[in-house]
Parts: sequence; C-alpha cells; structure tokens
Amino acid sequence: MTQLVTRIDDDLAAQVDDLVAAGEFESRSDAVRRGLTWLVDEHRRRRIGKVIVDGYLRHPQTEHDVGWSDAATAAMIADEPW
Repeated sequence: MTQLVTRIDDDLAAQVDDLVAAGEFESRSDAVRRGLTWLVDEHRRRRIGKVIVDGYLRHPQTEHDVGWSDAATAAMIADEPW
C-alpha cells in the first residue's frame, strides 16, 4: 500500500478531527482515503458524462430511436379500462 504525505492547514485538520470524534470516520487516514476515493470517483463520473453528452451531440436521437416508447406508452394507457 502506498503512503501519501501532505500538509493541511490547522483549521482543516481540526475539522477532520471533529469528524473523527463524531464517529464519521475511523481516523484521519480514513477521512483522507474516503475523500480521495470520492474525488477520483467524481472526476471519473464527470469524464464519462461528458463523453456521453458529446456522443449525443454528435449523433442526436431521432424520433425513430425514441418514438416507439411514446407510442407504446400511449397504447397501454388507451387500453386501460378506466
């Protein structure tokens, strides 16, 4: 396992210590580990989202692609004996 060493200001350290004391994290290391995991995951999700959006902008959906679901929904509702 790799060890990272970094410096943070005293106020941030105190806030992390408060979270540890409140039971939100097991330790400072746990808080940092989970924070970095969240940061990396957020970056990955944004990158994937951008790729998806860019794909739809290059190749927008057509009525043929999505119209069938609207028609099927309208038909199911029309068939209901309300």
